[in-house]
Amino acid sequence: MTPELHRLKGELLLSQSAPAVATAAEDLFQQALDEARQQNALSWELRAAMSLARLRRDQGRAADAVACLRPVYDRFTEGFGTADLMAAKQLLSELSHGRQPI
Repeated sequence: MTPELHRLKGELLLSQSAPAVATAAEDLFQQALDEARQQNALSWELRAAMSLARLRRDQGRAADAVACLRPVYDRFTEGFGTADLMAAKQLLSELSHGRQPI
């Protein structure tokens, strides 16, 4: 559960639009990723990777976004109809085609 709390805190920081929050949010997303991996919590790892990937996309770092999300997404073998996996697939598609969400 701790990884999800770190991720949510990062999302809240980003919603403030204050200077330098992106670095703090990125640190929180990375911490969430690391803790989810330690706990073998693949779903929380996916959520953290999506948050980090969206941040990197918004910073113009599409390759870095794919690099953090693709390996997590590729570890799933089932559940592709769930909201999180469908969102991850959509984000990867946008990143691959260089499109920004509408």
